Amino acid sequence: MVKKGLGKGLGAIFGEDVVAREEVSHKSKESVRNKGAGNEKEETNQGEMMVKVALVEPNKSQPRKKFNEEQLTELAESIKQHGVIQPLLVQKRDGFYEIIAGERRWRAAKMAGLKEIPVLIREYNPQESMEIALIENVQREDLNPIEEAKAYQRLIQEFGLKQEEIANRVSKSRTAITNTMRLLKLDEAIQEMVIGDVISSGHARALLSLEKKELQLKAAKMVVDGKLSVRETERLAKRLLREEQEKEQPKKQERNINFIYQNLEERMKTVMGTKVTIHNKDKNKGRIEIEYYSEAELERIVEMIESIR
Repeated sequence: MVKKGLGKGLGAIFGEDVVAREEVSHKSKESVRNKGAGNEKEETNQGEMMVKVALVEPNKSQPRKKFNEEQLTELAESIKQHGVIQPLLVQKRDGFYEIIAGERRWRAAKMAGLKEIPVLIREYNPQESMEIALIENVQREDLNPIEEAKAYQRLIQEFGLKQEEIANRVSKSRTAITNTMRLLKLDEAIQEMVIGDVISSGHARALLSLEKKELQLKAAKMVVDGKLSVRETERLAKRLLREEQEKEQPKKQERNINFIYQNLEERMKTVMGTKVTIHNKDKNKGRIEIEYYSEAELERIVEMIESIR
């Protein structure tokens, strides 16, 4: 059963002990850490457990894949001075603790050289773990748009959630969820450009009107080379789409003309009882080819034509 409080923020997920953690003095926390030194873990008066950093591992299902090294370094420096103020949310696995929320803190703690780290141990099913990791990252704006879209997609495909349910859980509108997921329709090369912050999600959404992947890539290159704004990208996409439609128009007209002649051929075949082919040089001139397979059939066709007089 999925917890209904998942969309109400991390406090509702972690419990009030986590929400109240900021009120715990640094001195109190430091004494707990000193007391637990040398032990694998030590429970604090806030329900936290001190565990060895080496026993903590990231969740492979974590929606966030990219971590800003500069920001991690800054966080590591802060941790060196103040410690890890907010405990990681983890669950027990065979011989280690799997991170549900807090991988960025864990990475920074390792950079800072910490041997132990505070955690809160909880048990969640795979769907709840996925939702919590997603909610934390969305609320902190840690995910790039493609990571966010793929997380939504996974909740739909693997756990059967609807977009309305996801919207409630992450406190966003259904339209926002839909628009984010539409980015996955883009060519993978363009998705990588969004992940690398080469173009923004606004630029990427403007390219969605171009269905052909090669046209998307052409437009994306023009956006980067010309350093176009989102509005300029929208105008570019409209222009390329119009040009593409103009190129397709003669082909459509040719297909329509061919269909007309095929229809006429079928009608003549029905009347004459043999294969008829129309060779059209243009819309005003051409020739009709009538096939026969015996002298008797030729005589029959000639008589049929003479009877028209």
